[in-house]
Amino acid sequence: MDRVHFIWLVTVCLAGMTLTGAATAARPLQVEDLFRFLRLNDAQISPDGKWIAYSVTRVDFEGNKSSSNLWVTASDGKSPPRRLTATEKKDRHPRWSPDGKRILFESTRSGESQLWIIDINGGEARQITSLATEASSAIWSPDGKQIAFLSAVFPEFSTLPFKESNQANKKKLDEVKNNPVKAKVFTRLFYRHWDSYVEDKRQHLLVMPFDPSSEGMVDPRDATPGDRDAYPTSTTFSSGDDFTFTPDSKHLVFSAVPENGEAWSTNMDLCRVAISNTSVKWENLTPDNLAADGSPAFSPDGKHLAYRAQKRAGFEADKWEILLAPCAPDGTLKGKAVSATGNLKKDLSVGEFCWAGPEKITFTADFEGSVGLFQIHPFSPGALVQNGISSFSMGVSVSNDGSRMALLNASMRNPAEVYSGAGDLRLSAPVNVSQANAKFLEELSLGKPESATLEGAGGVPMQMWILKPPGFTPEKKWPVAFLVHGGPQGAWEDGWSYRWNPQAWAARGYVVAMPNPRGSTGFGQKYVDEISGDWGGKCYDDLMKAADFVEKLPYVDKERIGAAGASFGGYMVNWFAVNTGRFKCLISHCGVYNFESMYTTTEEIWFDEWEHGGPPWGKSRHSYEKYSPHRFADKLGKFKTPMLIIHNDLDFRVPISEGTQIFTALQRQGVQSRMVNFPDEGHWVLKPKNSQFWHREVFAWMEKFVPAGGK
Repeated sequence: MDRVHFIWLVTVCLAGMTLTGAATAARPLQVEDLFRFLRLNDAQISPDGKWIAYSVTRVDFEGNKSSSNLWVTASDGKSPPRRLTATEKKDRHPRWSPDGKRILFESTRSGESQLWIIDINGGEARQITSLATEASSAIWSPDGKQIAFLSAVFPEFSTLPFKESNQANKKKLDEVKNNPVKAKVFTRLFYRHWDSYVEDKRQHLLVMPFDPSSEGMVDPRDATPGDRDAYPTSTTFSSGDDFTFTPDSKHLVFSAVPENGEAWSTNMDLCRVAISNTSVKWENLTPDNLAADGSPAFSPDGKHLAYRAQKRAGFEADKWEILLAPCAPDGTLKGKAVSATGNLKKDLSVGEFCWAGPEKITFTADFEGSVGLFQIHPFSPGALVQNGISSFSMGVSVSNDGSRMALLNASMRNPAEVYSGAGDLRLSAPVNVSQANAKFLEELSLGKPESATLEGAGGVPMQMWILKPPGFTPEKKWPVAFLVHGGPQGAWEDGWSYRWNPQAWAARGYVVAMPNPRGSTGFGQKYVDEISGDWGGKCYDDLMKAADFVEKLPYVDKERIGAAGASFGGYMVNWFAVNTGRFKCLISHCGVYNFESMYTTTEEIWFDEWEHGGPPWGKSRHSYEKYSPHRFADKLGKFKTPMLIIHNDLDFRVPISEGTQIFTALQRQGVQSRMVNFPDEGHWVLKPKNSQFWHREVFAWMEKFVPAGGK
């Protein structure tokens, strides 16, 4: 399931960078246009609030690759952005030094991911690490004298001095690479994740001193040795930087995976170690909470630690709250943590957050079909400020004094851009300071999504986005692309995607319907909870009511409606196939078909155990059977809805067997069906030319059975 807050992997562009070709009359978006956009990510404001650094990715479609560089722009928008680095590789994750004079970043320019430093005034970047196991996600200590970063190491060498451990890691990696036998041996679960094998490595935090006058590389030290990850192995529990220095710069606080049962437990804990630590035992700051804790952040005055936490063990989609505890400069807690968001009038689950000065916290949260920007005064519980900026906000950073902020914001009509505004949301009206794709967007006719509210199962209100095609006229009858989102604890939101982009569907001549049924985030935790154990129940009924609503729209041709979805959306399309013949065609991308085989082949089994109340043996077996499409496979032959199956070899979240099972059942019963397999892709299709092929297959299937355009 794509639980990475699903579906909007937003990245995008910047100002001053023009694309070739003069603007002409607006035209519909083409698939190839998706690769022309510059993609922006990771906006970081300088300590003094005057500058914003961010990464910009350019897709080389013909080369089937991409490159990323760092750019800097003035936060007041009065001077144009300038490129800080120039590489055909990938420069990313910029982090300002505390004095604002230089930027720390990770880069693959040496052939693998290592850390680099560049002066803000320009000049050549210099490499500061050379690890066999690579380096990423670096941060500065408050005093600017230390750098901490992430490296996936073999734990058996992690207690050795760096030179010895690095040599041992390199030797083992070389042996694996050069060995003609490619067998893998596993002794525990979670041996693979998303689209790659873990290879018995652990993600550790290493620390190195930094001296701006030194030209050479300094050996780091492993501050989290042992056979345990000091970083979230699942993106589900990751939000911004997942580790931080303490105010005294002498310790680290970080989010660690469970000591035991990491494949079926969500008990992420905040741990604390000295930067000189050599012990494999780490101090646990949150031992009493058996659910997830993460994203630690100290207040600018060093007096409080804020972090995200859930309450229900095993439930990855539980509500996230910001907890607050008084602390000492070394990060030790001086009192009990209390929730700063649990009693808000709005039922919000916190996404990313950061301090905005010593007395305010800014955060994002899914809210009614968008990702909103909010602010609290944590020492005045219940006070909440919502910013007027709409659509999809992410990646907030704030200057040291809290007076200025930077963020990324996107919508269904434009990819993410860098915005800047006052750090106090009561005063802030963030403005676009990058204008990256402005000229290119002028070429395109992109519709504005409309929000509709209708009655779902049991009379519960349900929100749905509707996007009309370019050239839409209400006098004609239009076909519909009925899209089901992933998760299931996700949502269709007013944001931008390079995978499932509603504008690309609308541009083909379809009205695009995107309902947010039971399980969708942003409509209160109760609404989220009602999908668990009931995938084919109220959620299915909600979607049928959404389809009824769409059919009754005066401009819709109810004889031309096709349905498509990915991950959970793929499951629901599989469920449609055995429950209704109302759709003229179906498209299932990496969808669950057999709950029992899904449980024993996926990697994050805590998800299935929560959704079904335990493993498939014993008391929970009925849950694995009740709504599993494979148990009703005979209905495929009854409804005979033409079906396109897409499934990929490297999808370890919803493994390839789920796709092959339903394709076999369809073929055996003579149902028109087609299966597309990408052997080099995981849960998503990311490579540019693969993405182009994916879109061609999907749209060709739709147009074969649901002809496009108004009639």
